[in-house]
Amino acid sequence: MTTALTESYAACEQITRTQAKNFYYGIRLLPRDKRSALCALYALARRIDDIGDGELPPAAKSESLAALRKSLDNADAAGDPVLLAVTDTARRYPVPMSAFGELIDGVQMDIDGVEYADFAELTGYCRCVAGAVGRLCLSIFGAGDDPRAALFADQLGIALQQTNILRDIREDLGTGRRYLPRADLDRFGVRLEFDATGALHDPDGRLAALIRSAAERAENWYCLGLRLLPELDNRSAACCAAMAGIYRQLNARIHANPAAVYDRRLSLSAWEKARVASGALLRSSASARNGIQSVGEAASGDRAPWSAR
Repeated sequence: MTTALTESYAACEQITRTQAKNFYYGIRLLPRDKRSALCALYALARRIDDIGDGELPPAAKSESLAALRKSLDNADAAGDPVLLAVTDTARRYPVPMSAFGELIDGVQMDIDGVEYADFAELTGYCRCVAGAVGRLCLSIFGAGDDPRAALFADQLGIALQQTNILRDIREDLGTGRRYLPRADLDRFGVRLEFDATGALHDPDGRLAALIRSAAERAENWYCLGLRLLPELDNRSAACCAAMAGIYRQLNARIHANPAAVYDRRLSLSAWEKARVASGALLRSSASARNGIQSVGEAASGDRAPWSAR
């Protein structure tokens, strides 16, 4: 590997370590080659997301996304360390580069201020911004023979994005973004607005009921997506289980106390995230010792707290 390429991968890992506050707990469980590759993909995905969340006017954001989309066709000549690492990763792994185009499409929806009439429309958005990331990760993990593996990765990404949406309702409303589908708002009789303190306004508990229902729906998508785990090798499954587990625990916390997102950005502590990652790695080690095909088989019986029987 050339010096330039080594430095490019190091730059991507630094971006991931400092900015992927949840994902890096899982990524660091991978072997070095896969970790470097996934960091490269994350760094590019992060750049796309940062364009959408930046301070530029909407027209300038759209121009930046269009330029980045074009650069993906000639990444080697771009002189960009992130694109150089992604191009090398795509040589070594079956990376679906079109997934970055889907991610750009989703971020463009944010720039355009698209709102969603029903959950089917929201699912389309989630598939662009998160399902695409799930499929990118799968290209690095590798999978077994089940042809549904890409579907499972897509479903898991959609689950994570639903949790993101519930966690960030207040923050998104402050920037003029509304992701909760109109059909859900109407069904629960909710009007999204702030109270006098700047918290989400919920005088009769209808917003809490909506959030609790949406968290239950997200949990169903976690159950669908986690069917991916038995298709992965133990280290990849540990990585995937750690990343999904952090968001799944956050989803359970939101379900238990929807009002917790009314005035703050809810998150797990660093210790809690480390515990989830450690648990995933321990299950991976136990699976290997016991001859289980993958950590997915050991973890497949996990349930959200409210669905336990």
